[in-house]
Amino acid sequence: MNTRLPHWPAQHLAAFRVVLVLTVLTGLVYPLAMTAAAQVPGLSSKAEGSRITGPDGSRAGSALIGQSFTDAEGNPLKQYFQSRPSNAGTGYDAGASGAGNQGPESVVDTLPTGDDPTTGKASLLTQVCSRSKAVAELEGVNGARPFCTGDGVGATLGVFYEGGTSGAVTRVVSLNQACPVRPFLTTYQGTGVECAKPGEDYSRAVTVPVRGDAPAHPEVPADAVTASASGLDPHISPAYAELQLPRIARERGVDAKGIRTLVDEHTTGRALGVFGEPAVNVVELNLALDRAYPRPDSKKQGA
Repeated sequence: MNTRLPHWPAQHLAAFRVVLVLTVLTGLVYPLAMTAAAQVPGLSSKAEGSRITGPDGSRAGSALIGQSFTDAEGNPLKQYFQSRPSNAGTGYDAGASGAGNQGPESVVDTLPTGDDPTTGKASLLTQVCSRSKAVAELEGVNGARPFCTGDGVGATLGVFYEGGTSGAVTRVVSLNQACPVRPFLTTYQGTGVECAKPGEDYSRAVTVPVRGDAPAHPEVPADAVTASASGLDPHISPAYAELQLPRIARERGVDAKGIRTLVDEHTTGRALGVFGEPAVNVVELNLALDRAYPRPDSKKQGA
C-alpha cells in the first residue's frame, strides 16, 4: 500500500534535498576541486597570490602589486628603480585600490588658505607638472613638459574679458601660482599677469592653459608622472627604466651594462604580440638588483 506525503511536507522535503545536494556540490566538491587544480605545477604560484621572496628568502610581496621604494619621509631611495605614482591609499595600498578620478579638464588648483596646506588641492595638471619636476631633479634631466610652469605647477591663466567671455582683456591671473610668486608670464595679450590670491573668487575668468615652449616629447615619460587606474600596477615603461638606469648604476657602483641586462630580463612584451605595451616589473627588478649587486643599506620603506 503506497502512502504519499501531503503536498505541503512533500514540497519542503524536495527543497531540503535540493539544498543538501547544492551544499555538497558548491560547498565541498567544487572548493576541493579548485584547491586540487591550484596545486598543478605552473598554477600553484598564481593561486597563492604570485608571492615573491627577497634575497634573504623572506616574503617580499606579490609580483602583481607594486611597492613604493622610498625612505621613512617618502623620499626616493636612489639605489632602487622607482615605481610610477599611486593613488591607492597612501601609495600601493591593496586595500584601497583606485584612481584619482581627475580628468583632462582638471587644470586649476584649489590654493591652500592660511598656513594649512591641507585646505588646498592640486589639479591633475599640477600633479603631473610637479612630478615631472621631481623626477627630472632626481635623474638629472630636463623635466619641462607642455602646459607646465618652471616651478612645477599647471600653466593656467584666468582671463577676464570686458564682455564676460569675449572683448578686450581687462585682467589676467596665473591661477595656480599663489602670491607672492612671480607669474610664469609677464603679460598676456597686452595685459599684465597677476599672481593668484588664495581664497579670492576667479570663477568669472575664462580658463586658458598655456602650452609654452616645452618639447612635444618630454624627457620624463608619461608613466613617471601619472598613476595607473588601479594604483597597484607594478610595471613601468622601458623608457622610464632606461631614464633611471644611469642613477642605479652610479648608486650601486656597477657597470650600466649589467643593470640593463637585468632590465631586459624583467621586461615583458605585448600580450600575444599585439595587445598592450612592453613593461618592466619594478618589484621583481629591484629584488634582482639586490641579489646581483647587494648593498648593506639596501633596505626600503613603504608599501
